[in-house]
Amino acid sequence: MKTLCFILGLLLLTTCCNATSLQEAMLDTCCFTFSTQIIPLRRISAITKTHQSCPMEAFIVQTMGGRAICYSQTSRWALHAYYQLHNTESSIQQS
Repeated sequence: MKTLCFILGLLLLTTCCNATSLQEAMLDTCCFTFSTQIIPLRRISAITKTHQSCPMEAFIVQTMGGRAICYSQTSRWALHAYYQLHNTESSIQQS
């Protein structure tokens, strides 16, 4: 009986720790507020989509200065920037 309680306790502890780690990881890669500021394309080093498990779909724009800025995936500017950068990268890789 003691062993069963001990194993159940370890299982519960492991489950709680994994859930906390998942929440922390999600906060690092999900966006909850969005910018409307337009950034010149030459100042963007990367732009990626948030993970599908995030509550809101967004783009994360990395600037040359190291900042990460969130934009809604419905933002026309962000969509344009995403496709501009990704089409440029694919055309360079094909050369």
